[in-house]
Amino acid sequence: MRLSTKAKYILYILVLHIVLVFLVYKILYQDKLLFIGFEVFLLLSAIVSIQIYQNFMQPIQFVKSGIEAIKDKDFSIKFVPTGKGEVDTLIEVYNLMIDQLREERTRLHEQHFFLEKLIAASPISIIILDFDEKIDSFNVKAKEYFKNEAEGLKGLLLEETNHPLLVELAHIQDGESKIVKTNGVVTFKVQRSHFMDQGFRRSFLMIEELTNEILESEKNAYGKVIRMMAHEVNNTLGATDSILQTTTNILSDDSYIELREALTIASERNRRLTKFMRNFADVVRLPAPAPVPTDLNKFVKDVAIFMEPAAAHRGVSIHTSLPANVIFKKIDVGQMEHVLVNVLKNAIEACKPGNEIRIEVSANNLTIKNNGSPIEAEVGAQLFNPFFSTKHDGQGIGLTLAREILINHGFTFSLQTNPDGWTAFRIEFEG
Repeated sequence: MRLSTKAKYILYILVLHIVLVFLVYKILYQDKLLFIGFEVFLLLSAIVSIQIYQNFMQPIQFVKSGIEAIKDKDFSIKFVPTGKGEVDTLIEVYNLMIDQLREERTRLHEQHFFLEKLIAASPISIIILDFDEKIDSFNVKAKEYFKNEAEGLKGLLLEETNHPLLVELAHIQDGESKIVKTNGVVTFKVQRSHFMDQGFRRSFLMIEELTNEILESEKNAYGKVIRMMAHEVNNTLGATDSILQTTTNILSDDSYIELREALTIASERNRRLTKFMRNFADVVRLPAPAPVPTDLNKFVKDVAIFMEPAAAHRGVSIHTSLPANVIFKKIDVGQMEHVLVNVLKNAIEACKPGNEIRIEVSANNLTIKNNGSPIEAEVGAQLFNPFFSTKHDGQGIGLTLAREILINHGFTFSLQTNPDGWTAFRIEFEG
């Protein structure tokens, strides 16, 4: 067993005095007076040894008490000087250290409190990862975005979440920023950084949604172009078509039949171009929705019946899944009808004979899905961009107009091909 310094000192003093008592007894036993004198001296020596021991132990007790206070994170304990030089020097050093630790802890607590409040109030979504790169916590804005999923995502690696945005961010490096589109419409700017926690590196993600700003600037840009084009083209087409019609009427003689046919074709082309420009202008001139309570079941059923002949012509079937209870939603019927017709038209064109289209309605969303040709990832990111189309004669207006209508209604939406092979256009209603 290994003895402590304290035990060794006590044992040494004890043995030393026992030996001295024994020697005094052997040597001075015959001289009673001298023997008693030495015994008194040894007694005084024992008392002095005890006092010296206590003086040695006092600083140790101070240090021990101080260490216990620090371990308990109690920085309010300070020692009072005792009047003994060495001990007072130790007490002065300890009190100074405690003051500095208390000030540092207060400063860190204030910074931590400020940082917590700043993160909580941030308009940017912040996700903090733990030491193992797993999701640890969300700020208020991030919780609003992930909603009920937030708690279930904690403790998972980004790639394990199966969330489109988080999976996209799994391989982003510290210090790197990236623009991400999750469904072709919602756009995020994401930056990954890190901080030191208890001497170890921890990462966090700052996610800022840019959708509204991008859509607004995009709309302003193409709106100016469309208005300028519409003004110039319509003025030219109106005058040109008038001349063509007048010339056709003048050349009524049968000898001009071929020329009249050419003029008719040119006039028809003018009308198609006018319609083409009107479609573009509709995106800019789209009025604010006038929503009224609408029976969603009946609305969807009517649109499905309207589109059935077009689907049947291509050998495609349309099936509706409507809830038993009546669901009322406040929508602009005319505008939303345009959205559904356009989406169904695109779904029909993506299908082959034997494929099917399913329209599913619930209290919170409406989904139109088909098992036709899937949407490639790079195409899906651009489908809602103005003037983008995968069709050789497409104008890229249909989904842009649908996007504007849904945004004006305050509905969120997505268009993507799921892992099961079904391509789904999903509209989520507010509240």
